[in-house]
Amino acid sequence: MTDPSDARPILMFDSGIGGLTVLREARVLMPDRRFVYVADDAAFPYGAWEEPALRAHILELFGKLLDRFSPAISVIACNTASTLVIDALRERFPGHPFVGTVPAIKPAAERTRSGLVSVLATPGTVKRQYTRDLISRWAQKCHVRLVGSDNLAGLAEVYMREGFVDEEAVRTEIAPCFIEHDALRTDIVVLACTHYPFLANRMRKTAPWPVDWLDPAEAIARRALSLLVETEPRNRGEALLEGADLAVFTSKRVDFPTRRLMQGFGLGIS
Repeated sequence: MTDPSDARPILMFDSGIGGLTVLREARVLMPDRRFVYVADDAAFPYGAWEEPALRAHILELFGKLLDRFSPAISVIACNTASTLVIDALRERFPGHPFVGTVPAIKPAAERTRSGLVSVLATPGTVKRQYTRDLISRWAQKCHVRLVGSDNLAGLAEVYMREGFVDEEAVRTEIAPCFIEHDALRTDIVVLACTHYPFLANRMRKTAPWPVDWLDPAEAIARRALSLLVETEPRNRGEALLEGADLAVFTSKRVDFPTRRLMQGFGLGIS
């Protein structure tokens, strides 16, 4: 008989709908789990916040989320939140496992042939010391350009809800990622915001030359699975689905396009 604790959901957290890219991969790896997707849309975009206020906000919000849903693990499917508050979350809630999302600088440095790598992120992730420490540790032999986009996350939100995006706006946002130096060109762009993979096709279409767009969603999902196995050993053959997967919006305002999008991902609105 399955222990009741095994039925606890996996909580996916993002400032908006970007974490759905991670949810999509996690479901492939963990089809027997239930998920609660939390979009902190009341506070979107995180880049508009001062760091101390945003840190306090996320810590307070997680206290309520953990009490309400009692998840087995929580995945912070947001680079901005992870680079700012993941350590504070682990300190505040020491008994609860967290999986963070950080720019995929190490794999980019390992794969690049030209040595020219760009990290496309929100301004908050770009300015974070955490990001610069990753470069110093893993990419000393590369030239890494940090590109902070004010608008891409919002464009991705519009695209996923309405099915349309201004391609020229996308082109403008990604243009600084592309560098030519001594007959070499940027060959990898790290998508350091979980919203950005939703625009990958538009990015490919508007890019000046082909590059490898590095999406970390699968790696995040694999880390979540490995942590779940470590912290919750059980019989993987037993079905654990209990109830529908849920989407929670902190604004408590869900318009029709958003509701339709969530339904398309198999999420009921809580």
